[in-house]
Amino acid sequence: MKKPRLYYFSAESLNFKPLLWAKSKYVGMGVGIGIVALWVTIEINQFTGDVLGLGFAQTSVLLSENQVLHNQLRYLSGKLDVLDKRLATLSQRGNELRAVVDLPKIDPDILEVGVGGVDDRIDYAPSPDVNNLLNKLQATTNKAERELQLQTENYEEVQKQYAARKVQFSHLPSILPIDGIFTSSYGLRLHPILDVYKVHEGQDISCDPGTVVHATADGVVDYAGPAHDGLGIKVEINHGYGYKTIYGHLSKTLVKEGRHVTRGDVIALSGNTGLSTAPHLHYEVRANGVPKDPRSFFLEDYSLKQFLRAEKERSK
Repeated sequence: MKKPRLYYFSAESLNFKPLLWAKSKYVGMGVGIGIVALWVTIEINQFTGDVLGLGFAQTSVLLSENQVLHNQLRYLSGKLDVLDKRLATLSQRGNELRAVVDLPKIDPDILEVGVGGVDDRIDYAPSPDVNNLLNKLQATTNKAERELQLQTENYEEVQKQYAARKVQFSHLPSILPIDGIFTSSYGLRLHPILDVYKVHEGQDISCDPGTVVHATADGVVDYAGPAHDGLGIKVEINHGYGYKTIYGHLSKTLVKEGRHVTRGDVIALSGNTGLSTAPHLHYEVRANGVPKDPRSFFLEDYSLKQFLRAEKERSK
């Protein structure tokens, strides 16, 4: 059996010639020395921080970083899922707030359109797992941004409506104008002086003469002085929004026509003027010119003293 031989290409004769044993030995030794030198070079390069720029250390670092980033992407995906559920809860509470301020709820179809949308899938990376994760993150983030924008607009609308309703409520006659005892109520009654049945258009409140009378809501004084309708000295306040209040049988007015008043302001002193059999306050509420039962406007379990005390605390 012949021993394997090494051949080389001769440029002179233009053919392959066998290497002599000595030359083969030198070639083998050279290859071995080269392998050892390469191994030593790689080790020294690793030890010295890849000074030759071969990239082995960098590859190891990148692999570690990729694993960390992959774990972080999974963590962020979970956090975004939680955020998405919280935004859904926020949407429900937003609808509850809209009901409180008398705004219609956001229709589910409108909500779906507002937070929906088409998220085109993008190939971010060769790995299907990483690619799916990144696309999910992108879709969830886009949805959260749209829903956050929708809920921001919703809460701004609720806030504006609340402010408007708050202003409107301040113009609604809702407190007692005076401390006293309810006597003749709103409705048909036998007039104590005229002795005929007439509709009593207000609520009579018995009190001592000179008791302070308060405006029951914000407004502008339309009239203050003596009248010729049986109410003697009276005050009329226009509260806007179609509401008007009348305070009759007064002994003295403390406001002038055109003055702006706020709920709780002292506007007059009670008396016994006009067609009256005893000291009391005649109090009327009119809505768009139509007399209404004042008792239907009073806040339940909220006396004039309680209101004045609360106003005093707020002003401190």
